[in-house]
Amino acid sequence: MSDSPRPLRVGLLGYGLAGRVFHAPLIAACPDLVLTAVVTRDPDRRAALRAVHPDAEALDTPEQLWQRAAALDLVVVATPNRSHAPLARAALHAGLPVVVDKPFATSAAEARALIDEARACGRRLTVFQNRRWDGDFLTLRKLIADGALGAIHRLESRFERWNPVPRPGWRESGDPADAGGLLFDLGAHLVDQAVQLFGPVRAVYGELDRRRADVAIDDDAFVALTHASGVRSHLWMSKVAAQRAPRFRVLGDRATFVKYGLDGQESAMAVGVVPGSASWGEEPADRWGFLGEEGTAQPVSTLPGAYPRFYAAVAAALRSDAPMPVDPEDAVTGLEIIEAARASAEHGRVIRLGAD
Repeated sequence: MSDSPRPLRVGLLGYGLAGRVFHAPLIAACPDLVLTAVVTRDPDRRAALRAVHPDAEALDTPEQLWQRAAALDLVVVATPNRSHAPLARAALHAGLPVVVDKPFATSAAEARALIDEARACGRRLTVFQNRRWDGDFLTLRKLIADGALGAIHRLESRFERWNPVPRPGWRESGDPADAGGLLFDLGAHLVDQAVQLFGPVRAVYGELDRRRADVAIDDDAFVALTHASGVRSHLWMSKVAAQRAPRFRVLGDRATFVKYGLDGQESAMAVGVVPGSASWGEEPADRWGFLGEEGTAQPVSTLPGAYPRFYAAVAAALRSDAPMPVDPEDAVTGLEIIEAARASAEHGRVIRLGAD
């Protein structure tokens, strides 16, 4: 008989893009977790679930999941944005720790209230900020820690796509309750990465545009952050970029780092590659970034992307007093910056945050 503890049982709310491509594969690949139940009514999604995760029970409603709370150890919320906080709150009151996909909530105030409820319930809470484990971000973080760029003065960071025709759905909705648009979607990653690298933000400037015909929410955006450290982060996100600029361009007083292309873990999971399998997260040499000066810059091998670390850390935290992989307070900070960027775009001025 094995002395190893049994895997922690996970209930997943939602089996759309987030649940199917990100959470379910990562949960299934973690030896300390087992995907036990999934809430989705859609018949096509149920068929897809049965094909890939036949042992997971398909449920119609969150209430059915709460009825099984005693047979679960963790709930993951991977539903549309407007339901993140309400479902996380319900899970907490059912006595379960929770992973919430980003954005954590539709406002900083809602996020703070959710953290307070988790404390009151005595349950663990974290946010799925998977882009902290992108290979390019891990590489950049190491270069900065090693001093390879010297003193950093500007980060340029982009998530750009080419979707010239709007698609139906809540992500393109103009209803504030849906938290649609690029600033909430891709901006939540870019802001989080910038704060992780360079710390607290003291000033925010934003430009939010609707470039495609008849869209109801931002599809092209720019956000400038001034960190307390003096570093400036310039963040772009777009659905109307037919050709892409560098994913990262980071300027230091010793060197510049330039990196094109997106981390490949999402696309790998989308076609069924098992997270953590051989060569997982590795990037071919022709996609590496370059460090140095014009004409003499040298390639820098990209560290392997490591999304599986997130759920490994969640499992470790639930089995011990170890911290969750993402502090939900970080999500409050990110939402405050997003709200400041929206206010800046609306009023045409820089928004100050925190103490001067």
